[in-house]
Amino acid sequence: MIRSLYDWVIRLARHRHAIPAMGAVSFMESSFFPIPPDVMLVPMILANREKAFQIALVCTICSVLGGLLGYTIGYYFFETIGEWVVRTYGLQSGLAAFRAGFDEYGTWIILIKGLTPIPYKLVTIASGAAHFDLFTFVWASILTRGARFFLVAALLWKFGEPIRTFIEKRLTLLTWLFLIALIGGFVAFRYMF
Repeated sequence: MIRSLYDWVIRLARHRHAIPAMGAVSFMESSFFPIPPDVMLVPMILANREKAFQIALVCTICSVLGGLLGYTIGYYFFETIGEWVVRTYGLQSGLAAFRAGFDEYGTWIILIKGLTPIPYKLVTIASGAAHFDLFTFVWASILTRGARFFLVAALLWKFGEPIRTFIEKRLTLLTWLFLIALIGGFVAFRYMF
């Protein structure tokens, strides 16, 4: 089943609307959607390595724009939409400590958490809820999200075929590791903050 899903994603990655679809996922993931754009980013670059940096750029821009939506939700609509998003993921207790940390470590929180499996939407909503400086939020988001997506793009561009072979040989294991990392990000946020 995982193999047929992987083959479907690779075929979809070659579709003419794949980049806009990945941009939409990247945008939504930064504010409310649970699935990170990596599930589309990696296969798209493996399917079309010459567009690796274009794909990373679209992913970065859309992620930062989605982050601005998350920031807006936290800043203006935390009591309604923001709390709903946080409750949906069961992260109410972690968010309170996370928000409090923005006074002292706001920039570092954005820079570090934007690179980790900790859901970026929680960083964006917490930034807005803490009324963190918008200019700093934007440049830190560009830096951290760009670093993450361009690093992936550079590695796949340079070592695409060996990486693709590695992924295809160990698809089930890597799928489980990805799911564990995704769930681990939510759990880490819930219990570490």
